[in-house]
Amino acid sequence: MNPLGIHALVWAGDLTPESARKVISQSKAAGFDLVELSLHAPKVMDLGMTRECLREYQLGVACSRGLSSTADVSSEDPECVARGMALLEEAVTITAALGGHYFGGVPYSALGKYNHPLTALGRKNVIHSLKRLSDFAANKGVTVGIEIVNRYETNVINTANQALALLGDVGDPKNMVIHLDTYHMNIEEVDFVQPVLACRDRLGYVHIGESNRGYLGSGTVDFTAFFNALAMIDYQGTITFESFSSAVVSEELSNTLAIWRNLWDDGMDLAKHAHAFITNKIRAAEMGKNR
Repeated sequence: MNPLGIHALVWAGDLTPESARKVISQSKAAGFDLVELSLHAPKVMDLGMTRECLREYQLGVACSRGLSSTADVSSEDPECVARGMALLEEAVTITAALGGHYFGGVPYSALGKYNHPLTALGRKNVIHSLKRLSDFAANKGVTVGIEIVNRYETNVINTANQALALLGDVGDPKNMVIHLDTYHMNIEEVDFVQPVLACRDRLGYVHIGESNRGYLGSGTVDFTAFFNALAMIDYQGTITFESFSSAVVSEELSNTLAIWRNLWDDGMDLAKHAHAFITNKIRAAEMGKNR
């Protein structure tokens, strides 16, 4: 069985000591192996306490973040790029300090809708920044995930093939992997199988999210096809459940992701449902592969 993770925003909108303990204890109680912490507002964290809490509950950790328009490594402005790199290096440092080995999200642009295509200079800056980030993360024992998000959240990469091309331009560093997310795939990809097969050798992290960001199975994502594809490539990596509702608000992230509706109120019910749903899909895919 793959390690199963859950995003912290199922439980709390920030990572203050009180919220961090809730996030970690509830994730463990719901049966998950790992929690993904969003580092969009890391200054409120108590790193030592959070790391000890992760140890107490024997829970793994991954971290993620995006960038703002004033700290965008795809910008043509070198000062803007430098601010973005500083935030990314800070996030990798925090990941390592927590005992984590995976940092993902959108480290290649601002997180939000652009009103123009990526420029040639902007792409050059992305490639240079990712090379630098890969080297920085490797020295701290951290793998960097390149999450592919939809056209309303970046103008750099929206499909698996675009992400693979970008990794190739960066030089295919060993500690940089592709991160697929079913929510974004449902918007941008032609199906849920070909992207997985295309990323066979580079897939390192997976987000499971429904088309409406709510309960799994309540929307239009073809999870059966997706999990069958994961089984076809014998994917052994982490599978993390991601869901958002206006019931849990992050000042730094909820508005960016346009989380306007209350899709659920009971995080524990949502989480247990997701754990069972994902587990059943993994087992069914394995059984189908072995017939």
